[in-house]
Amino acid sequence: MDSLALTFRPATREDLPRLVELLADDPLGGQRERVSTPLLEGYCSAFTAIDGDTNNELVVAVLEGKGLIGVLQLTFIPYLTYRGGWRALIEGVRVAADMRSSGVGGLMFLWAIERAKVRGCHMLQLTSDKSRPDAIRFYEGLGFTASHEGMKMQLSMGQDLNA
Repeated sequence: MDSLALTFRPATREDLPRLVELLADDPLGGQRERVSTPLLEGYCSAFTAIDGDTNNELVVAVLEGKGLIGVLQLTFIPYLTYRGGWRALIEGVRVAADMRSSGVGGLMFLWAIERAKVRGCHMLQLTSDKSRPDAIRFYEGLGFTASHEGMKMQLSMGQDLNA
């Protein structure tokens, strides 16, 4: 991957349809995301909230000649632990299907790691669904370790995902 042709920038509202396409283009995302015109209002509301929060960054990867091919969200979280340290949480990472295994994901993570350092974070953390063994191997290859056992509780979203 020619890293000079790959750039990173904040996502814009105009990017939203493509971002939803990327999020929906995998087995898990295909079950929970909805690509539609117009977009569901929830996506627009979420974008507005993320965009207005200085501790959230929705970042896109753009490849010269190909357009928007990746997305990730960084959330910066203050903690009392680690003497009041900050952590970065990376979520919603997607690379366009035709660009997977090309080095784009690695470059996105290198960018995110540097961004977390610039923001003064002592840790970058993420979760990955256990049904994604390739993603887990990828994260381990970048230096992430499965140091904790994570748990989640699904809460009602107030909307039917099948609607």
